[in-house]
Amino acid sequence: MTDKYLTVSAITKYIKRKLETDRHLNEVWLKGEISNFKLHSRGHMYLTIKDEKSRINAVMFAGNNRSLKFTPENGMNVFIRGEISVYEPVGQYQLYIKQMEPDGVGALYLAYEELKKKLTQEGLFDSASKQPLPDFPSSIAVITSPTGAAVRDILTTVERRYPLAQVTVYPVLVQGKNAADSIAQAISYVNQLKSDDVIITGRGGGSIEELWAFNEEIVARAIAASHIPIISAVGHETDFTISDFVADYRAPTPTGAAEIAVPSQVELTNQVRLLGRRLHRVMGMQLSQGKEQIARYQKSYAFRYPEQMVKQKEQELDKLVEQLQRVHVITRTNKQDKFTTLINRLQQQQPQAAKDRASDKLNQVTKRLDRGMESQVQNKVHSYNQMLNKLTLLNPLAIMKRGYAIPFNESGNVVKSVDDVELGEVLQVKVKDGVLDCQISGMEREEYDD
Repeated sequence: MTDKYLTVSAITKYIKRKLETDRHLNEVWLKGEISNFKLHSRGHMYLTIKDEKSRINAVMFAGNNRSLKFTPENGMNVFIRGEISVYEPVGQYQLYIKQMEPDGVGALYLAYEELKKKLTQEGLFDSASKQPLPDFPSSIAVITSPTGAAVRDILTTVERRYPLAQVTVYPVLVQGKNAADSIAQAISYVNQLKSDDVIITGRGGGSIEELWAFNEEIVARAIAASHIPIISAVGHETDFTISDFVADYRAPTPTGAAEIAVPSQVELTNQVRLLGRRLHRVMGMQLSQGKEQIARYQKSYAFRYPEQMVKQKEQELDKLVEQLQRVHVITRTNKQDKFTTLINRLQQQQPQAAKDRASDKLNQVTKRLDRGMESQVQNKVHSYNQMLNKLTLLNPLAIMKRGYAIPFNESGNVVKSVDDVELGEVLQVKVKDGVLDCQISGMEREEYDD
């Protein structure tokens, strides 16, 4: 009768496994109020999340809470992402927190993370799709508010670094309800004009709500569809938006965007001067080497006595021609002798008879090879069938289909003897179609002959 009773550990472990395999509990999004907050000396946070009717114990380990940009306090409303599991020592289910944001920012943060995940899966952030910037742009489109500090910083920086570039400002809304549509339409319009080499879009810093237009999907897709390279310059150095990830380049500030878009005329001037000095030095060296070479030619025998040099070369050429003619005659004679010898040998060998003998021999060898290959294949098939039969006999799954089972202890080891288990121990018994959780309620030793 006692074999139907489970231990507390066994039922707790079973419940934990059920919760961990429920996909609805692997990632949950909650909002609620913090109470009973406690920061452990090791950095872990223990707290309770509650609403008007219920509460749940929660823990946020140090590895997850290091990135928090606020300090949780009792009474604070928060948005949470985590998973539900069981703390086995006390048999209590609790929430394991992975991310937490204060209420008010949390809704935007969740929307930001959801869109970021979606666009990442679509490949809009892939570095392979990024376009290179032109080295010397002649025309730059700036899509931003015409009255903000961002446009002044961009214009001032471009004028200072590379005044040859023409800058055209396309005024748009950078915050508010209609800002995202305004920005996306401006990007499409600039692409239709095809008159600019690079686009800078962005605005100055602000809260997440003020920067939200650059986190909208319509803006991200307009940037991804642009045939003109785009530099995103939104907020300050620590601010990151969806536009930053989709754009071809991300600048920490509007001033930084202008510095990325155009080269520095001061640096270009210095580089031209450096190359000019280097070219002058190389040309001087080549000129000196050329003068030295001309001087050597002027001192040479051929330059001072050209007629004698020509006569000498004429005599050398006559000798070489005579030598070439002699070699040609000897070579032609040797080749003719070898050809005659080969013709005689070929007539003596009767090539047609030799060809017939070789063909017969080839046919015999081919037949022996075919018979040998057929015999080898039959032997291998026979050996394969014997080994397959042996493996089938040794296959534990085949044995289990005949009604046998395999017990495993809590360590995952196969139980082979009554000495491997203790009373009350929980075992997993694997049968042909699943696993049974069992508990040892009694043991009896029996001796069998091996």
